[in-house]
Amino acid sequence: QVQLVESGGGLVQAGGSLRLSCAASGRTFSGNGMGWFRQAPGKERDFVVGISWSGSTVYASSVKGRFTISRDKSKNMVYLKMNSLLPEDTAVYYCAEARGPYYGGRTAEYAYWGQGTQVNVSS
Repeated sequence: QVQLVESGGGLVQAGGSLRLSCAASGRTFSGNGMGWFRQAPGKERDFVVGISWSGSTVYASSVKGRFTISRDKSKNMVYLKMNSLLPEDTAVYYCAEARGPYYGGRTAEYAYWGQGTQVNVSS
C-alpha cells in the first residue's frame, strides 16, 4: 500500500511563493506517473500538473509558467514550486500516484492520493 503525505501549504500573499512536498512511502513502483491536483471549496478537483517517471511534464494552462513540478526518485519525493501565486490558486492541493506511466489530468488514472495540504493566497 502506498502512502502519500503532502506538506508545505500555508497562507501567502498574492505574488508570493510556496513549495509543496509529497512524500511517498510503502509499496511505490518505479515507472509510475505522479500528479498534483487541487480542489477549491464548492468546486471539482482539478488537475494542476503531472510528471512522468522520466521527467516529462504536463501543466494546466492556468499554472503554466508559474508552477514547477519536480521529483527526487531516490527520496520518493515530488515537489511543486508555486510562484506568482494568485487568490484563485487558493485550494487544497493533493499529490497522487498513477496506476502506471500515465501523468495526465484524468483523476481515474491515479490510484493513490494524499490527504491534501491547504494553500491560501490573500489578495
